[in-house]
Amino acid sequence: MTKITVAALQLAFGPDIDANIQNVSRLVREAASRGAQVILPPELFEGEYFCRVEDEALFANAAPVGEHKAVLAMQALAEALKVTIPTSFFEADGPHHYNSLAMIGPDGEVQGVYRKSHIPDGPGYEEKFYFRPGNTGFKVWPHPAGKLGVGVCWDQWYPETARAMMLMGAQILFYPTAIGSEPHDTSLDTARLWRRAMVGHAVSNVVPIVAANRIGVEHGQTFYGTSFIADERGDIVAELGRDDEGVIVATLDLDIVKRHRAAFGFFRDRRPDLYGRLVQDI
Repeated sequence: MTKITVAALQLAFGPDIDANIQNVSRLVREAASRGAQVILPPELFEGEYFCRVEDEALFANAAPVGEHKAVLAMQALAEALKVTIPTSFFEADGPHHYNSLAMIGPDGEVQGVYRKSHIPDGPGYEEKFYFRPGNTGFKVWPHPAGKLGVGVCWDQWYPETARAMMLMGAQILFYPTAIGSEPHDTSLDTARLWRRAMVGHAVSNVVPIVAANRIGVEHGQTFYGTSFIADERGDIVAELGRDDEGVIVATLDLDIVKRHRAAFGFFRDRRPDLYGRLVQDI
């Protein structure tokens, strides 16, 4: 049996990057103490979710992967605890800016960087002002227990993201996110839609899903948490509520998952010859 123990973190963030890193580090240590080998913090945990407004001064907070405080702190922690930490951060690459993720291995080294592919633009989530669309393509990283795929927030709504990573050999999918209330429509609560979208990926790809969201109220914008881990059947095996700070942990047997995936036949019965329309513009 090839088992892997995964964790998701859920907490609130403020404007102090050092305090945020300290709080994330505390929960990473808790997760590691519970046996977690791969520990997922939420998206852009370096601070408040700044994309609710367009403010050119905020570009100063971006940094290259080798210099970003959040990445450096998680590298040291990953090495000390011998765990893998997919780390979301605001990346500067010359004149370009990305919503990026550094995959940090248990030796503390950055195995690679994924740049968020799908960039949303709407009231309270004005990411196109800050981020270029990612130019890395989707990424899958090796782990002793199996290959790990990671999408970032808005990526999680796209079945193409999940399927592409599966075709690259992913055995677990991770989604760090920052999502909550919709300022333009206070009656719209997307929490259940958010979860259903990713549970759908679990079922249609026969793959476990790990999703980490933030909580708290930031300048009137409420983040609804509800982080979860789903197995390859889409059943929720661990979850947190809307206001809970904490860690969820689950152990998954990837050999059993692989067997279930083969038995369903979704990848056997694919018809790529019919899918050309998917890569054409509307």
